[in-house]
Amino acid sequence: MPLRYGSARSLRERSTDVERLLWSRLRNRQLSGCKFRRQQPIGSFVADFVCLEYRLVIELDGGQHAEQQSQDEVRSAFLHKEGYRVLRFWNNQVLGELDSVLEVINSALAHSAHPSPNPLPQGERA
Repeated sequence: MPLRYGSARSLRERSTDVERLLWSRLRNRQLSGCKFRRQQPIGSFVADFVCLEYRLVIELDGGQHAEQQSQDEVRSAFLHKEGYRVLRFWNNQVLGELDSVLEVINSALAHSAHPSPNPLPQGERA
C-alpha cells in the first residue's frame, strides 16, 4: 500500500484479525529468533511484515487483491529490486493453515543467504 493511504502507525492500529494472528506468532523473535516488524515503510510502500535482517517481506492478501493483482506485481517488483524476497499468503491460508504458513516462512529464513551485512539506518534498532 503506498504511503499516501495512511501512516504505518495508523495501519498498525487498524490491523485486521488475520494480521494480528500472524503477528502473534512472529513478534518477539518467536520464529527462528528473527526480528520482524509490522507495517514497515519500504520506499513508497508499507510491507505487512518484514524481517530486515534477512530481507524477507511477508504480505497478506484478502479478497480485494484478486482485483489489484497488477498493483501487487508492481509492489513485489519494487521490493525485489530493493533486495527483498516476498512471500504472499491469502488470508484464508493464515486462518486455516497457520502452522503450514509458519513452516514456509521458517524455510525461507533458513534458506536465505546470511543476514544482511548492511547496518540499520542511524537511530533504528532491530
